[in-house]
Amino acid sequence: MPRPPGSITEFLTDASLVQLCVALGEIAQARITVHDHLGRRIDYTGGSPPWSVAPEDDEARRVADALHRGTQEVVSADGRVVEPLIVAANVVGAVVIDADPARHASGELDGLRAIVSKLVMTVNEFCDQDVLLRHRNAELSLLFRLSSLLVAARDTDEVLTIAMRSAIDILGADAGLVHLNDAEGRSVLRAHINLDETFRKSLDPLPAESSAFREALASGGFPGIIAGSLFFNSTPLGSLRLLWKLPVLLEAEDQALLQTIIEQVSAAVASARLIEAQSKARAAQRQLRLASDVQRRMLPQSLPSIPRFDIDARYIPTMELGGDFYDLINLSGHLGLLIGDVAGKGVPAALLMAAVRASLRAHASSLYHLDEVMSRVNRAMVRDTQPNEFATIFYGVIDPASLRLTYCNAGHDPPLLLRQPQGRAAEDRDLYELTAGGMVIGVDAAQTYARGMFDLAPGDTLVAYTDGIVDAMNFESKRFGRPRLRQAILDAANTPGATAKSVADHIIWEVRRSIGLNPQTDDETLVVVRVRE
Repeated sequence: MPRPPGSITEFLTDASLVQLCVALGEIAQARITVHDHLGRRIDYTGGSPPWSVAPEDDEARRVADALHRGTQEVVSADGRVVEPLIVAANVVGAVVIDADPARHASGELDGLRAIVSKLVMTVNEFCDQDVLLRHRNAELSLLFRLSSLLVAARDTDEVLTIAMRSAIDILGADAGLVHLNDAEGRSVLRAHINLDETFRKSLDPLPAESSAFREALASGGFPGIIAGSLFFNSTPLGSLRLLWKLPVLLEAEDQALLQTIIEQVSAAVASARLIEAQSKARAAQRQLRLASDVQRRMLPQSLPSIPRFDIDARYIPTMELGGDFYDLINLSGHLGLLIGDVAGKGVPAALLMAAVRASLRAHASSLYHLDEVMSRVNRAMVRDTQPNEFATIFYGVIDPASLRLTYCNAGHDPPLLLRQPQGRAAEDRDLYELTAGGMVIGVDAAQTYARGMFDLAPGDTLVAYTDGIVDAMNFESKRFGRPRLRQAILDAANTPGATAKSVADHIIWEVRRSIGLNPQTDDETLVVVRVRE
């Protein structure tokens, strides 16, 4: 996790805060300066970086002394006002007002202090948001790395060892151990790291949840203990404990990260147990259905209600667990549309799909530019996955006011957009492919992505799909193909009273009619958006 901020200089880029204080001071005929956590003044230089920290002097010592008195505004006897800059509960600096009371009426000074106080509050809020974003990025990085490692793990013990090492590295623990419940409900030690074997054996007779077990850990040199319960689908799986050689109290951000690790470990343990239980077909099938239900709950449970748009979607996996995904997000009134396909099938693809979807959703909520969303997801996936793991993604956002569609296509089958003509039936020339973007996600960390734009009009129909639609084959090994998909869209859209649902129904029907009784070989996902007339 990122370390707590120490100085306001960690947040300075173009020194606009320093310049703003100087300008405000000139207007108010007072001296307003920015200082770091040691009281040293920060001056604007215009170089690179455009600011510098002045050497420690008497002024710096006076400001530092004021900061040490607390986190509230400090007013000295000569009228100096020190407003602390506080980020993540740490004092990282101050804004100082030096005004001559003889030149200013008391009301003017009060007004100036009020303005600077509001400025400081705004700076604190922006810096707090920056710290929060750093924590979120660290958590997403952990999710990618841990998910990638867990996908490659072969059995429960390997999963637990990987998870323990990740948790210890990220949270700075000295040791760790995991207990799992066996078939009889007994807690059994299944994995441990950095524990002496003799000491570890002394723990075996003690129940993991007992006070005697905790006392034994403390007497063995680990007074700092953080424990978490492993659950999957409300079923207790066991417990994970991180150990420190000194007493420890995790901050809220680290507690949230530990909970994320526990959830990932829980899901991975459940998946590993499914693999180990493949010889017991009936039990394995029941567990796979549970995992499939968890994955389906990751998909939108209801379609967003945006008056300008008629929306429908289909998700038809070929196995209990699939690699396709889609999402429909209400982004402050705008419609965000995600559709993607992760390489592979089954449990590995499902775990990777969950990680990619989580990263996309997190970045889509916090970043405005679609190409930057794709670039960040791509870099994280290249860093944290195997060379044969990649994904194709289409991400678009529609402004309901202007009907402008902004999109980015990362190697995905191009969605088709039908521009409904006036005075005649729609023809193939009225279909447009949305291709702007770049290559697939997870291959080249240096890949850049382009944004495309398309101004929609009433009556237009957008169809986004995965390759399972066009690659569906009949008994003669003939693909359904993109030409048939284009014709299916035209036939459905030219039908009086066409809706998003009727278009989706017709496409799925045409695919089924084409392949007949030939079994489905790939996940099929479809999203249809029509602009209401």
